[in-house]
Amino acid sequence: MKHQAMKKILTGLLLIFQMFSCLNKQKGNTELNEKIKNDESFAFVKEKALEVVKTGFNAGDGYGEVWIRDYNTFIELSAEVYGKEVLKENLLVFFRMQGKDGNIIDGFIPKGKAIQTKDSYDYVFSELEPRYGGHKNTVETDQETSLVQAVFKYIKKTGDTDFLNEKIGELPVSVRMEMSLDFLMGHRFNEKYGLLWGATTADWGDVQPEHDWGVYLTDDTHYCIDIYDNAMFLIAIENFMEMVPEKEASWKPVYEHLKINCRKHLWDKENQKFIPHIYLNGSPFPKDLDENNIYYHGGTAIAIEAGLLSKEEIKISLQKMIENVKASGAGSIGLTLYPPYPDGTFKNKSMYPYGYQNGGDWSWFGGRMIQQLVKYGFLEEAYEQLLPMARRVVENDGFYEWYSVNNERGSGTFRGSAGVLYVAIRMLEEAAGELGSKQGSHYK
Repeated sequence: MKHQAMKKILTGLLLIFQMFSCLNKQKGNTELNEKIKNDESFAFVKEKALEVVKTGFNAGDGYGEVWIRDYNTFIELSAEVYGKEVLKENLLVFFRMQGKDGNIIDGFIPKGKAIQTKDSYDYVFSELEPRYGGHKNTVETDQETSLVQAVFKYIKKTGDTDFLNEKIGELPVSVRMEMSLDFLMGHRFNEKYGLLWGATTADWGDVQPEHDWGVYLTDDTHYCIDIYDNAMFLIAIENFMEMVPEKEASWKPVYEHLKINCRKHLWDKENQKFIPHIYLNGSPFPKDLDENNIYYHGGTAIAIEAGLLSKEEIKISLQKMIENVKASGAGSIGLTLYPPYPDGTFKNKSMYPYGYQNGGDWSWFGGRMIQQLVKYGFLEEAYEQLLPMARRVVENDGFYEWYSVNNERGSGTFRGSAGVLYVAIRMLEEAAGELGSKQGSHYK
């Protein structure tokens, strides 16, 4: 009898504890909802983002070209103010300028501005698209994957599945997308590691250390494998299989092996981080540089988007990012990497410590980390880490490409930053209950 009475008491206490826990959680959610709802910086960022995206599709004031790696990150924002025909036309230009081997250019510019000089891009042209010249930064391996992802977002936002059947030349978009993925498997795939390769760059960047500019593969290039390129490939394959389900049987094994190999070769379990590079023909950096001491923020964010980390590993990754921000004096977790590569390790003068891609603070990637925090349920953390990015937009009355720890800035009117921050805020609002449970989301 005593045992049964004790059991009833314990059960009652447990129910009371659960009730109070539920009430506290409910209170916490309500408080978070109110914070998000009443934060004036969020409203300003959304309004400013819509204003900025109405003015065009080039990456920013410092860029004349429409870049696919940028368009991929603001096409959802563009869909808020442009009709689908306009959005589609930009995508079609990239497919019309696709190489015969399946490769995709980085960006395009009106043909009259594509003037070849010794200091310019090596422009390419296509009979299918006589209006533009295109260029490709060959050190990078994310152009093809960015285009597939952009098509996926376009279809999600517009419902225009007929786009997949639209022909460019003799081939439909669906076939050309697969050609672009085949290009990576045929020209950028390392059999030994089962992963994509590219030139050595800083995290997700497109500048190699061995050249004053650094955007093209050269005889001096040090080839390597990194997490960013491979995480982007994983996302693109997953998107492609959803858009073209009849191809899943062909690509699912590639996807699964790639995922396994990312964890096997690039994840440092002991240090709970991704290693910067696996070198295929040696490192371009001094022997006394411990490169694995460098933490890649951007590549980690994309790896989370690709589903490569557990919830506990995401929590640890975020903590490392926050620690890096404090140690560096950066403004947000958009910090590219920490610590930066030493002065002089890149010939490109913009790659000084905390400059450009060598430790610059980019909301363009920080905003994508916020999106993943929301997706995985870290709402309070997402709110806290989004605040400095949003308030920086208010302070500067716009979106800049990047910031140094000394508040030097990159290109203004940077649409990639506008795009990812807009989506991050919308995701956070919806997840916290601001948009209401009945409304579907285009931002997941």
